[in-house]
Amino acid sequence: MLAAARQAVLVPTVPALYQPVRQTVDARTNVEARMCLYLSALFTAAEEIQCHLDAGVSVVVESYFARCLANHRALGARLGVTLPRWIPTPVAYHLVCANDERQRRLVGRNKPLSRWDALIETVTDRVTDAYLSFPMHRIDTSGRSPDEVLRVIMDTDTQGAHSRADTEPVGAHPHLLPPVPRHSAGTRRP
Repeated sequence: MLAAARQAVLVPTVPALYQPVRQTVDARTNVEARMCLYLSALFTAAEEIQCHLDAGVSVVVESYFARCLANHRALGARLGVTLPRWIPTPVAYHLVCANDERQRRLVGRNKPLSRWDALIETVTDRVTDAYLSFPMHRIDTSGRSPDEVLRVIMDTDTQGAHSRADTEPVGAHPHLLPPVPRHSAGTRRP
């Protein structure tokens, strides 16, 4: 919905060529191996994202490096990650809702519960804490329809000045990410 509203390209952050390997790695228990797979997929997606941005096309993705790092670290991964400077800097939205509503939504999903989904439910506080370190617009979706959430996102200042956004640059927390430069003026951002 956001991609259509922004007239942007929707780029999957786990490209199709990774799906067979994803299924194999997700069936195993090694959190570092899983993190490496997802990082590899994200680097591949980032190249595609940068090509679109270079062509002046806006991009929307469902998740990016913050999600991968926050989730895998909450699950116990201890790999150090230094992102290259060319990684596109996103305008990120962290959609949150009341816990009872979240539980209802999870039950209503048309998706089988994986071992990793179950594990992440045991460390949600750690994931939430990790997300606080990333610059994001936090949007409460409690009691809102998808159309209402879209309107809130569309009304949010995408330059980071919104009152609910953490405007501290990505990389300000060296234990999470290195500095990621902003694009030069005139370049569209995701």
